[in-house]
This record gives sequence, structure tokens and C-alpha cells, in this order.
Amino acid sequence: MNLKASKDFEVRFSEVDSMGIVWHGNYSLYFEDAREAFGKQYNLEYLYMFEQGFYAPLVELHFKYKRPLRCHDKGKIEITYRNTETAKLIFDYKIYSSENEIIATGYSIQVFLDLNYNLMWELPEFMKRWKEKYGLI
Repeated sequence: MNLKASKDFEVRFSEVDSMGIVWHGNYSLYFEDAREAFGKQYNLEYLYMFEQGFYAPLVELHFKYKRPLRCHDKGKIEITYRNTETAKLIFDYKIYSSENEIIATGYSIQVFLDLNYNLMWELPEFMKRWKEKYGLI
């Protein structure tokens, strides 16, 4: 079972560089928007994780740029949860233009820390319950 979410967006003037294309650093913000949309859709928001006693910081973030986006372009970002047995959250991303061309792809990896910043080597119980709810275990 693939858990997916998506979010439409429009490139704002503040997101482009002097060449009129989206500055590469803004793609991390688009990925973050996708993670928030995923969390909202599948009840895995950051505040929920915090309430369960955990942080989920990013430890890896990868991009592949295929085509540029320009000011006022419309696009869609799609996020897919990559199921793993490890104590990590792994997401794959695709950004599409309004013409459905792939603009960029990438992935991110997050780990779990308890509230004392200790790395969790085993999947937290709340994540086991979450995976069971969506048929991932």
C-alpha cells in the first residue's frame, strides 16, 4: 500500500532568483509543505509526534532538478511514504508543472529523537500503531 498526498502551489516572486527561476533552496520549502500535507491527511503531524514524546528531524535531503520553475508558474508536489522497518520516516517527492512535466524529484529521511534528544533505534510505539492503522505492518 502506497500512502500519498499532494499539494498544489504557485511560485511567488519572493521564491525566484535574479534569473527569474525558483532559487534551489526553496525546493526544501516545497518538500516541507508536502510533508505537512501528508501529516494532515494521514494524522502524522509534527505536533502529534511531539505530543507522543518525539521529535523527527531531517537527517538527509536530496533533490534532482529536471526543469526550472518561474515566477507565477503553477505546480503540484506529490509525496509518497516509503515504508521501512527502521526507525525512520522516508518520503519520496515529485514536483510537476501545470503541464504535468516533472520539474524535480527527491527524497528525505527523518529519524526519531525522544524529548531529551536521544536517537531512537527502534520504531516508537505510536508509529507502530500508525503503521498498523494503514496496513503497513
